[in-house]
Amino acid sequence: MARTTLVLDDHLLRQMKKKAADEGRSLQAVANELIRRGLATPPRQSYHLKLQGWKAELQPGIDLLDRNSLFEAMDRE
Repeated sequence: MARTTLVLDDHLLRQMKKKAADEGRSLQAVANELIRRGLATPPRQSYHLKLQGWKAELQPGIDLLDRNSLFEAMDRE
């Protein structure tokens, strides 16, 4: 087993020590369990994308495949 040094927030360390004492386990065992759980659990992020469209109408004399005619029509408006 490898050894390392971590710098933890004081509040976080107190919580971990309390959890270890409450469960009758070592701080090392609690830390290992929490790290394992943190690495095994994928982040729970969900994104909701709401798209709003607009009503498009064909315009006479504009070829949608002709970029120049589209730009000319946009410049007129």
